[in-house]
Amino acid sequence: MRKPVETAAQVCPVEVAVAVLGGTWKLTVVKHLLEGTLRFGELGRLLPLAGARTLTRQLRELEEDGVVNRTVYAQVPPKVEYSLTELGRSLEHIVADLDEWGARYPDQSS
Repeated sequence: MRKPVETAAQVCPVEVAVAVLGGTWKLTVVKHLLEGTLRFGELGRLLPLAGARTLTRQLRELEEDGVVNRTVYAQVPPKVEYSLTELGRSLEHIVADLDEWGARYPDQSS
């Protein structure tokens, strides 16, 4: 368990969720992976504001936390695919609710 998640577990389950999913672009990555397996370049095109280093770091953390699978194929050039684990797929309704809430927010916040 990553240190931030371990620390959050001592506080509150909500903090655990935030520690696992609260990084830059993580929920958006999960949202896109709910639609199917993607390669790094495909994720990069879907998240044009995310830098490659940031996206790599977030994917590694999601993998370490058991949300994302990373599959490396032994070929040249290297092929790496990302998909959701069963744990990652369990976020489907949460991500859909957050997506809907975020779409409504601009109209309701003024």
